[in-house]
Amino acid sequence: MSFMDINGIIENINGPIVRGKDMHNVSMMELIYVGEERLMGEVIRLKDDKAVIQVYEDTVGIKPGAPLYATGYSTSVRLGPGLIGEIFDGVQRPLIRLAETQGAFLKRGGQLAPLDEGKEWEVHIRVRPGDEVSGGQIIAVTQETLVIEHRIMVPPELSGTIVHVEPSGTFKVNDVIAVLKTRRGEEIPLTMTHDWPVRVPRPHKIRLTPSTPLVTGQRVIDTFFPIPKGGTAAIPGGFGTGKTRTQHQLAKWSDADIIVYVGCGERGNEMTEVLVDFPKLEDPKSGHSLMERTLLIANTSNMPVAAREVCIYTGITIAEYYRDMGYDVAVMADSTSRWAEALREISGRLEELPAEEGFPPYLATRLAQFYERAGRVKTNNDSVGSLTIVGAVSPPGGDFSEPVTQHTKRFVRAFWALDKELANARHYPAINWMESYSEYIRDLEEWFEENVNSEWNKMRDAIFKILSEEERYREIAQLVGEEALPDEQRLILQTAELIKIGFLQQNALDPIDTYCSIYKQFRMMEIIFDFYKNAQRIIAKGAPIVKIISIDSLNEVRRMKNTLSNDEIDKLDALQDGLLKDLSQLEEEYREELDHGQGL
Repeated sequence: MSFMDINGIIENINGPIVRGKDMHNVSMMELIYVGEERLMGEVIRLKDDKAVIQVYEDTVGIKPGAPLYATGYSTSVRLGPGLIGEIFDGVQRPLIRLAETQGAFLKRGGQLAPLDEGKEWEVHIRVRPGDEVSGGQIIAVTQETLVIEHRIMVPPELSGTIVHVEPSGTFKVNDVIAVLKTRRGEEIPLTMTHDWPVRVPRPHKIRLTPSTPLVTGQRVIDTFFPIPKGGTAAIPGGFGTGKTRTQHQLAKWSDADIIVYVGCGERGNEMTEVLVDFPKLEDPKSGHSLMERTLLIANTSNMPVAAREVCIYTGITIAEYYRDMGYDVAVMADSTSRWAEALREISGRLEELPAEEGFPPYLATRLAQFYERAGRVKTNNDSVGSLTIVGAVSPPGGDFSEPVTQHTKRFVRAFWALDKELANARHYPAINWMESYSEYIRDLEEWFEENVNSEWNKMRDAIFKILSEEERYREIAQLVGEEALPDEQRLILQTAELIKIGFLQQNALDPIDTYCSIYKQFRMMEIIFDFYKNAQRIIAKGAPIVKIISIDSLNEVRRMKNTLSNDEIDKLDALQDGLLKDLSQLEEEYREELDHGQGL
């Protein structure tokens, strides 16, 4: 079927929904071009010769009777070198290159190849004539950025024998680098690119159990609610609780090889912050710009709603592509609530029967399909890659009982609940340690014990126990006053406050505190717990808590997060020694006072 063939006409239009007739030989999810301006659309419903098409661009001015052009292929993304460092919209149009040709405001129907077809790449061929290859096998490599080697693979649906290869050298993305002969005898030229339908998960060989944490450098996450490479997490929170900032921190500092950041229906100024900040940031692993391993999908709130619906599929498909190369990829989806709202609007225009709060009945199914594409896998080229998904959820009024949040909880195993009261108190990340959870803790225990410290899990459990006990005693203190509590209980309150201020609270704008290494996290927990155990012993001997909490070194413990860098472990050791010395000296002074009093 030719792109220029008219395969129907518009019968009626309802916002982004176009109904066409005389649509013969089209299929579900087929890409359709609408009207003379050839706006991108996708078939979402078929009956006889009539089709319903959701259009990814503004339909203002389109009239009934306008032509529809069928393409014969599904809505897909173009995969190949040149994706990293780019900024695409929801249907993979390169926004920077479009802005250079069209100006700041994109024109409807404006099309430009997703990949720069004129750029030349230095390619090293890895196969020879006669080699048997199958889908996913690496046939060549090129250096995509300073830190990412792009591994060119056989398209997943192909297999056969290599009958011709070009010598290693300089190629453009559409140049033929090899020829594959299928078992049917068909010869297929292989380039550096191929297309893949966005709604179809890319195949892999085996799904593996996630066993390595995605180290984020954010203490409340790494310590209490960790996520593995290949895991799923949700960040729900009302307006102003810091969802976007938290995802920015994860994108900047997590130890994934590649970050795919999907801005789905968010405000333009928030995406601008990403576009401005990320190129200036230095990747702690490589020392190069963070954009050398980052790809952005920008579909802001003023863009067409149907494109918002497809943008997360565009992002996840590109992420799967790099996962298949053997990389650890993390997808930041901000936010799935805006995506669900797009589903609701389209469903309403289709006159479908609504479910909870007007959302379509298939909301849970779509969420499950999205999060199920995460995982750690053995790829078809026998490497191991992972895809981690972190989705922000924006419940209206911070109500976690609304449908998107509730359905998301069913499909993710890490839940980082943001708290409005913590945010109002300027405690960031505003992750509520009592409402949040991670079901990955036991899966990752062995890694932490082997790679950080054998006491990691015991230390984390002990610190969390103090926070749990503080919740109970805090209620009593609000009734009778903290001074009325026994010193043992007041110590728990004071230690919990130390944990909150000195450990859980983290300043994203502080050059030292913005990222905390996993080893520094353990040493900070150890210092705080040492204070608690020694203070507990001194109180048991009768010393008043007011003297314990007034020692000078305790102020240094509160400030250690932003005064001691990740490399100054020796200073943490000195801080711990000083704290224990002060406590020991206090214990000795109290013993002398006690002995003197008994002597009198």
